[in-house]
Amino acid sequence: MERTPTIADTGFVVALLNRSDTMHTVVTKIYTQQKQILLPQTVLVETAYLVGKNAGVKTVVAFLQGLSASRFTLVALTDKDVMRVGEILHDYADSRIDFVDASVMAIAERYGIIQILTLDQRDFRLFRPQHCDNFEILP
Repeated sequence: MERTPTIADTGFVVALLNRSDTMHTVVTKIYTQQKQILLPQTVLVETAYLVGKNAGVKTVVAFLQGLSASRFTLVALTDKDVMRVGEILHDYADSRIDFVDASVMAIAERYGIIQILTLDQRDFRLFRPQHCDNFEILP
Protein backbone atom coordinates (compact mmCIF):
# COMPACT_ATOMS: atom_id res chain seq x y z
CA MET A 1 0.00 0.00 0.00
CA GLU A 2 1.47 3.35 -1.03
CA ARG A 3 1.65 5.92 1.71
CA THR A 4 -0.38 9.10 1.31
CA PRO A 5 1.86 12.16 1.11
CA THR A 6 1.95 14.74 3.86
CA ILE A 7 1.52 18.47 3.38
CA ALA A 8 3.67 21.24 4.83
CA ASP A 9 2.73 24.57 6.33
CA THR A 10 5.02 27.60 6.41
CA GLY A 11 6.36 27.29 9.96
CA PHE A 12 7.59 23.77 9.29
CA VAL A 13 9.49 24.80 6.15
CA VAL A 14 10.93 27.93 7.76
CA ALA A 15 12.22 25.87 10.71
CA LEU A 16 13.67 23.35 8.28
CA LEU A 17 15.61 26.06 6.44
CA ASN A 18 16.72 27.98 9.52
CA ARG A 19 19.43 26.03 11.37
CA SER A 20 19.16 28.39 14.35
CA ASP A 21 15.42 27.77 14.79
CA THR A 22 14.65 25.95 18.04
CA MET A 23 12.56 23.41 16.07
CA HIS A 24 15.12 22.83 13.29
CA THR A 25 16.39 19.47 14.55
CA VAL A 26 12.87 18.16 15.17
CA VAL A 27 11.51 19.18 11.76
CA THR A 28 14.63 17.94 9.98
CA LYS A 29 14.12 14.48 11.47
CA ILE A 30 10.46 14.46 10.40
CA TYR A 31 11.38 15.78 6.93
CA THR A 32 13.87 12.96 6.34
CA GLN A 33 11.25 10.36 7.31
CA GLN A 34 8.85 11.51 4.58
CA LYS A 35 8.81 10.20 1.03
CA GLN A 36 6.79 13.06 -0.45
CA ILE A 37 5.61 16.33 1.06
CA LEU A 38 3.16 18.50 -0.79
CA LEU A 39 4.16 22.16 -0.72
CA PRO A 40 1.36 24.53 -1.65
CA GLN A 41 2.58 27.48 -3.73
CA THR A 42 0.99 29.74 -1.13
CA VAL A 43 3.31 28.24 1.49
CA LEU A 44 6.26 28.70 -0.85
CA VAL A 45 5.49 32.41 -1.20
CA GLU A 46 5.10 32.95 2.54
CA THR A 47 8.24 30.89 3.26
CA ALA A 48 10.31 32.83 0.72
CA TYR A 49 9.19 36.10 2.26
CA LEU A 50 9.94 35.08 5.86
CA VAL A 51 13.23 33.36 5.11
CA GLY A 52 14.36 36.21 2.87
CA LYS A 53 13.51 38.73 5.57
CA ASN A 54 15.28 36.82 8.35
CA ALA A 55 18.04 34.78 6.70
CA GLY A 56 18.55 36.64 3.44
CA VAL A 57 17.92 36.10 -0.22
CA LYS A 58 20.85 33.67 -0.57
CA THR A 59 19.02 31.18 1.63
CA VAL A 60 15.86 31.60 -0.45
CA VAL A 61 17.81 31.09 -3.68
CA ALA A 62 19.47 27.94 -2.32
CA PHE A 63 16.08 26.56 -1.29
CA LEU A 64 14.52 27.30 -4.67
CA GLN A 65 17.45 25.82 -6.57
CA GLY A 66 17.28 22.64 -4.49
CA LEU A 67 13.50 22.29 -4.55
CA SER A 68 13.36 19.83 -7.46
CA ALA A 69 15.77 17.48 -5.66
CA SER A 70 13.94 17.73 -2.34
CA ARG A 71 11.06 15.74 -0.89
CA PHE A 72 8.76 18.68 -1.63
CA THR A 73 6.30 18.58 -4.53
CA LEU A 74 4.89 21.98 -5.44
CA VAL A 75 1.08 22.16 -5.64
CA ALA A 76 -0.97 24.99 -7.12
CA LEU A 77 -4.44 25.96 -5.96
CA THR A 78 -7.23 24.93 -8.30
CA ASP A 79 -10.40 26.96 -8.80
CA LYS A 80 -12.20 24.53 -6.48
CA ASP A 81 -9.49 24.96 -3.86
CA VAL A 82 -9.91 28.73 -3.99
CA MET A 83 -13.65 28.33 -3.49
CA ARG A 84 -12.99 25.99 -0.55
CA VAL A 85 -10.51 28.48 0.95
CA GLY A 86 -13.29 31.07 0.83
CA GLU A 87 -15.65 28.68 2.60
CA ILE A 88 -13.08 27.90 5.28
CA LEU A 89 -12.34 31.59 5.89
CA HIS A 90 -16.06 32.30 6.10
CA ASP A 91 -16.84 29.37 8.40
CA TYR A 92 -13.91 30.16 10.71
CA ALA A 93 -14.14 33.95 10.52
CA ASP A 94 -14.01 34.25 14.32
CA SER A 95 -10.69 32.41 14.44
CA ARG A 96 -7.22 33.43 13.30
CA ILE A 97 -7.11 31.02 10.36
CA ASP A 98 -5.49 32.91 7.52
CA PHE A 99 -5.46 32.45 3.76
CA VAL A 100 -2.30 30.34 3.66
CA ASP A 101 -3.49 27.98 6.41
CA ALA A 102 -6.87 27.68 4.69
CA SER A 103 -5.12 26.86 1.41
CA VAL A 104 -3.16 24.08 3.13
CA MET A 105 -6.44 22.76 4.53
CA ALA A 106 -8.19 22.88 1.15
CA ILE A 107 -5.36 21.06 -0.62
CA ALA A 108 -5.20 18.47 2.17
CA GLU A 109 -8.91 17.82 1.64
CA ARG A 110 -8.44 17.52 -2.14
CA TYR A 111 -5.69 14.92 -1.75
CA GLY A 112 -7.25 13.16 1.25
CA ILE A 113 -4.22 14.01 3.36
CA ILE A 114 -4.52 13.51 7.09
CA GLN A 115 -0.99 14.39 8.21
CA ILE A 116 -0.01 18.08 8.37
CA LEU A 117 3.56 19.21 8.99
CA THR A 118 3.14 22.44 10.92
CA LEU A 119 4.18 24.34 14.00
CA ASP A 120 0.74 25.98 14.04
CA GLN A 121 -1.08 23.55 16.30
CA ARG A 122 -4.02 25.82 17.09
CA ASP A 123 -5.44 26.51 13.63
CA PHE A 124 -5.04 22.98 12.34
CA ARG A 125 -6.57 21.44 15.47
CA LEU A 126 -9.47 23.88 15.35
CA PHE A 127 -10.37 23.04 11.75
CA ARG A 128 -12.68 20.09 10.99
CA PRO A 129 -11.76 18.63 7.57
CA GLN A 130 -14.40 17.16 5.29
CA HIS A 131 -12.51 13.90 4.72
CA CYS A 132 -11.54 12.91 8.28
CA ASP A 133 -12.38 13.71 11.88
CA ASN A 134 -9.24 15.79 12.37
CA PHE A 135 -5.69 16.20 11.13
CA GLU A 136 -2.71 14.37 12.53
CA ILE A 137 -0.22 17.13 13.25
CA LEU A 138 3.54 16.75 13.27
CA PRO A 139 5.66 17.65 15.11
